[in-house]
Amino acid sequence: MRMRFLGSTSEAGACPTLYETDRGTIVVQGLEVTDAEALADLRDVLDGETAVEVPRELITEIARRVLPEGAATAFPTSTGTPTATG
Repeated sequence: MRMRFLGSTSEAGACPTLYETDRGTIVVQGLEVTDAEALADLRDVLDGETAVEVPRELITEIARRVLPEGAATAFPTSTGTPTATG
C-alpha cells in the first residue's frame, strides 16, 4: 500500500495527519485515545484497532480539497451533531 499526504493541522509534521491510500482509503496518524471513559464509548473494536482523535477542522478542510464541490458538508464546525447532509 502507498500513501499520499493530504494535510495536517499541526506544525513540523506532528499529528494529527491524514493520508489517502492507493486503495481508496484514508489513514489517520495521531495520538491514541487512552481515556477509559472515551474508549468505553467505542463499538465493535477488533484486535489491532485503536482510536485516534482528529480535529473536525482537519477533516472538513481535507474534504473540501478532495471531494466534489458541495459534497464536504458532513462535518460542520459547530458543536452540533454531524449529519450526512450537514
